[in-house]
Amino acid sequence: MPENQEHSKISVLADIKRAIGDIHVAYLSMEIGIDPKIPTYSGGLGVLAGDFLRSAADLDMPIIGITLLYKKGYFRQKLIEGIQLEEEILWDPSEFMARIPKKISLTIHGREVNVEAWLYMLKGACGSIPIIFLNTDLPENTEYDRTLTDKLYANDTYYRLCQEMVLGVGGIKMVGALGLCPEKYHMNEGHSSVLVLELLRGLGGIDKIAEVRKRCVFTTHTPVPAGHDKFPRAMAKEALGDLIPKEIEEELFIHGELNMTYLGLKFSEYINGVAKKHGEVSRDMFPGYEIDSITNGIHSRFWASEPFRNIFDRCIRGWEQDPFSLRYALGIPGKEIWKAHQEAKQALMDYVNQSANPAFERSIFTIGFARRATPYKRAELLLSDMDRLRKIASKYPIQIIYGGKAHPRDTPGKAIIKSIIDKIGVVGDSIKATYLEDYNISSAKLLISGVDLWLNTPKRPLEASGTSGMKAALNGVPQLSVLDGWWLEGHVENVTGWSLGEHPDISKESDTKSETDDLYSKLEYVILPMYYNNLAQWTSIMRHCIAINASFFNSHRMLQQYVMNAYFK
Repeated sequence: MPENQEHSKISVLADIKRAIGDIHVAYLSMEIGIDPKIPTYSGGLGVLAGDFLRSAADLDMPIIGITLLYKKGYFRQKLIEGIQLEEEILWDPSEFMARIPKKISLTIHGREVNVEAWLYMLKGACGSIPIIFLNTDLPENTEYDRTLTDKLYANDTYYRLCQEMVLGVGGIKMVGALGLCPEKYHMNEGHSSVLVLELLRGLGGIDKIAEVRKRCVFTTHTPVPAGHDKFPRAMAKEALGDLIPKEIEEELFIHGELNMTYLGLKFSEYINGVAKKHGEVSRDMFPGYEIDSITNGIHSRFWASEPFRNIFDRCIRGWEQDPFSLRYALGIPGKEIWKAHQEAKQALMDYVNQSANPAFERSIFTIGFARRATPYKRAELLLSDMDRLRKIASKYPIQIIYGGKAHPRDTPGKAIIKSIIDKIGVVGDSIKATYLEDYNISSAKLLISGVDLWLNTPKRPLEASGTSGMKAALNGVPQLSVLDGWWLEGHVENVTGWSLGEHPDISKESDTKSETDDLYSKLEYVILPMYYNNLAQWTSIMRHCIAINASFFNSHRMLQQYVMNAYFK
């Protein structure tokens, strides 16, 4: 068991209450990524939740995290001739957390579903915060209900609705069973929105709607329709039963569906998007709601590679607790920045050569692209004109590292992975390229710090925020990206990185042709010549990535904004 798991001694409810203390905010998220060995996350949403809670522990904030246990994880990705196969991940929660000797039950579709909880104490610089993992794999449940906390984002629509009831309703009931009375409930996306109906019932009816709203915070994370769960009216009524107040039933169903995003919006006093641009897009998507924005951030200590942590420890005292002080990175000599990067790059080369055997070299300019494989992220943009890419590579050697999983039911996403791997096979020796298998937190740490350029090519305006480029910037790696999400705030041309395409307005979508032309032109005439011929200018950009981007786009600043704007209003 990791040494920071103080909960190993917790054995009775009194000890648990002592360990948890007073809680002001219950933070509910369908996924939370806190450790590569705890596979309760799929990607950006879960990793962001993990960073948020790490900052809460560092700053000793009275927050409790709540999610599901997922005994079979998301999935382990296997790539066979470019085809993604999914394998179950079996892990033992007792190696990382302690079972809480307390159970609750909720009613789903007329069935009593029993739920237990596991406690993980996340240790930070100044304190520890609890994370509760809910589990339905209990002998007293039906065979079906025992599977509800097996897998993340698995099975069918009804299964998803049942899972979300366990998270939202079960989460509130478990918090109450532990004797906690949070002032605020923060719904990290709509997956836990049914909690508002449980709150409404607990407070005594629809005349308490205003009181429920005062206690709820809602964060929406994506403009992509698939990210907003909707359930048919008949299914929702059968599953939720008397949780649905008859007096407002018609208001809850939109176009014959229970839309979890609208449910969260309707019952929350504070609502936010996850970047300034995303706030604008969300207000356009959901007219009539007052939607603020808090731009996402990353946990600085967790995502800084060891070479850069060593530099920051030596040159910027207190940077871990005050990431804003990373602005002083401008005073770090370029040679030290370059040396640290070369160490991080060598670690990546060793990992890639051992796992994929592509014979990568540290001296060659390396591009990284790792996102969830889905069409709007346009992972193939870099490979869309192979003749032009080969021509560029004949002047300036290039290596490319891809990574990322497709959802098991995302057929177009799987096709993208297959297409990229097929093209990698075609380029042969002219461009070294590889697709990393089973991209996760561990390999992400190596990739974001070890590449020379981070590439991001989403179709505008579908990138709500994005955080991978923030992680790269913390390690001095500049970004070449479409101007969407956080990059609209972090981009300074030729200072922190480079843009693809024109500066957008809210109604303007991506022009794939112009962005592709811009991608190749900037690589050939700006980025690669600078990297190979002007090290002083390149390391200046690396310093500015840290000083301008890393000093602001961090989860300490993000949490502080939630505290000021949402939690203690």
